Amino acid sequence: MTSDQKHLLENMTFEEFAAWSRAEEKPVVLIPLGSQEIQGPMVPMGDFMLTREVAAEVAQAAGAVAAPTLPFGYAEYFRTVPGGIALSADAFRATLTDILANFLDHGFTRIVILNGHSGNYPLVDQVIRDVRKRYGLLVPCINLWRSLPDALWTELHGDFGKKAFAHGGDPVTSVYMHYFPQLTHADRAKLPETPGTLAGLPVAGLSGVKFQDIEIGMPVNVDDRCPDGIVAGDPAGSSADKGKRIVEHLVAFCTDFIAHFRDSDPKIPAMQKTGK
Repeated sequence: MTSDQKHLLENMTFEEFAAWSRAEEKPVVLIPLGSQEIQGPMVPMGDFMLTREVAAEVAQAAGAVAAPTLPFGYAEYFRTVPGGIALSADAFRATLTDILANFLDHGFTRIVILNGHSGNYPLVDQVIRDVRKRYGLLVPCINLWRSLPDALWTELHGDFGKKAFAHGGDPVTSVYMHYFPQLTHADRAKLPETPGTLAGLPVAGLSGVKFQDIEIGMPVNVDDRCPDGIVAGDPAGSSADKGKRIVEHLVAFCTDFIAHFRDSDPKIPAMQKTGK
């Protein structure tokens, strides 16, 4: 973790945070989101730890403060695996709404969400749309793992490229190897098993099944697709060096965005009711 702990709200006294917010003309607060879910046999379930580490580096580089990471996300398709902790959709929306309100009600207008679990985003979108209507403020969300460009995937995985982007593969596995090598088990990495079936049809990812090569939405659970959590990709191609490169890109990208957002005006007119 970054050696500068004063960019982490959890390590600051209330006086230190107040002093920081007064000293900054345009203070930026980061809200890191993660999950506790199956990631395969080679890395831990607590992927929120990765978001926490990335957020700490981004906060230091951007002169922002990162709030404590929300360790639980919306991951209904992973609930069948013991050890996962998933919030219901209502609980996730309510929790994120309350987290944001704790800063919005104190006048913070530049808040950036760093989302480390893609499954959270449909609900994040609902919450930040509500914030726009109620507060007249834009709260952006950077979906960390989906912000890696195709060129970086090619740099890291050659011709395999973005096909390496998959649950149970990269970027999470390599970033774990970078941040927490002592918790990883590279010898357990393996190619994904043959996809399972549901209703007599092959499971496609975690969102549905295939019928005549067309995806049909269906409530798939991870163990319908793959009992070991390796949905696709090739975790055998992951490495700490690749994880370091991924983190370098994420920190630079997020820092650049925060610099842009700090100089923009996040305030917009609240929704006006019109009558005929």
